[in-house]
Amino acid sequence: MKQKQGHLIKQVLPDSIAEEMGVEPGDRLLSVNQEVLEDVFDYRYLINDEELEILIEKADGEQWILDIEKEYDEDLGIEFENDLMSEYHSCHNKCMFCFIDQMPKGMRNTLYFKDDDSRLSFLQGNYITLTNMKEKDIDRIIRFHLAPINISVHTTNPELRVKMLHNRFAGQVLSWLQKLYEHQVEMNGQIVLCKGVNDGRELDRTIQDLSAYLPFMRSVSVVPAGITRYREGLYPLELYTKAEAEAVIDLIEGYQSDFYQQYGLHFIHASDEFYLLADRDFPEEERYDGYIQLENGVGMMRLLKEEFTESLNRQKQQPEYEREKQSVQHAVTIATGKLAGSMLRTLARLAMEAYPGLNVQVVEIQNDFFGETITVAGLITGQDLVRQVNEQKKNQHIEGTTLLITSHMLRMGEQVFLDDLTVEEAEAATGMKIQPVGSSGGELLLAMLGKAACPQQQEGFVYVKAYGNDK
Repeated sequence: MKQKQGHLIKQVLPDSIAEEMGVEPGDRLLSVNQEVLEDVFDYRYLINDEELEILIEKADGEQWILDIEKEYDEDLGIEFENDLMSEYHSCHNKCMFCFIDQMPKGMRNTLYFKDDDSRLSFLQGNYITLTNMKEKDIDRIIRFHLAPINISVHTTNPELRVKMLHNRFAGQVLSWLQKLYEHQVEMNGQIVLCKGVNDGRELDRTIQDLSAYLPFMRSVSVVPAGITRYREGLYPLELYTKAEAEAVIDLIEGYQSDFYQQYGLHFIHASDEFYLLADRDFPEEERYDGYIQLENGVGMMRLLKEEFTESLNRQKQQPEYEREKQSVQHAVTIATGKLAGSMLRTLARLAMEAYPGLNVQVVEIQNDFFGETITVAGLITGQDLVRQVNEQKKNQHIEGTTLLITSHMLRMGEQVFLDDLTVEEAEAATGMKIQPVGSSGGELLLAMLGKAACPQQQEGFVYVKAYGNDK
């Protein structure tokens, strides 16, 4: 069957220009100002004009030419069947550290999709390797002023990058970093660190090379490769030891003050996991440059603590604090991964000191599904949660009937865990009320106290992801 031309319109917003012009769901947008649209970026760029000629094809095949006069930034009120207005670009690399290649068989198909789409880098903050792009794609980024563009660099050694990404073009596309820099396109970088591969002298080289793109490359995160128990037939990666994590941190911190003095940015950042492995305190808040690399696990623990203590201090300053201090008499349990356990115990202790009748227990869930080397809360499955919570209950290590979990354990917008177990099923299996909690410290405190979060107290964002999965 011949594919229809244009882009299918899913919805027309009420009282919009499109509705006024008679555009309807099911129509197809064929062109704007006689230009055929490749994707959403063409559309967004072209509709900024004050005078537009829109070509629409109705459901019956009739074509309408619509002449529109509008304000420069005024939207037409059209939503499309596909947000990108084209197919997603999948990844053609075979990275030695790819988390998706380390997943067990039999899970949802969507969990195995590897995206490497520059448009998602701009729209959703995804990191891209550049290997799926052509020169015209770089030119479009420059033309449309798309920023920031998040790039999975890993190494600036071209030969080593070919090896790490298992893509013969992986080295030569690094030249596009210079072109983006010359056109002042804001970038962020990511380095997934693989022991004995791109660390040590190679990491030092990469930091120096990337610093040449300051200030337009504003930050670079260094995160350890995530290693699951499903690595049969894959490159033999090893975990970092405490001493090795210390060496990584020392190298990175050795550069930060010089970069800050020259550019006002610390630029290169080690992820929280390196600090936990090294048993070191996290950097002070100012060194995270506004938490640019939060989604890569850089600064999420520091931000959580800062938000939590600030919210706790606000609670203490409320006129009703003394009354509430005595009235709070309940127990809650927090289930989390190994990574966040010590920090959450610290925050629980602060809350219990402020509210003597509060009992907050923290249960660290070992990730048996992916392997105990995976320590982030966002990759805990429902089956691991249920089994280990029930074991703790059997041993009388859990009091109360409320179980707090991070909302990142669940599929976005749904009450379903990674392994398809529903929250309702987990509640039935544990006999506990499971309460997903947002990522800000203020939300966590209110959940401990049994309060509902108010909009103004839902500030901050801590995204838990699988280290080493840069897709």
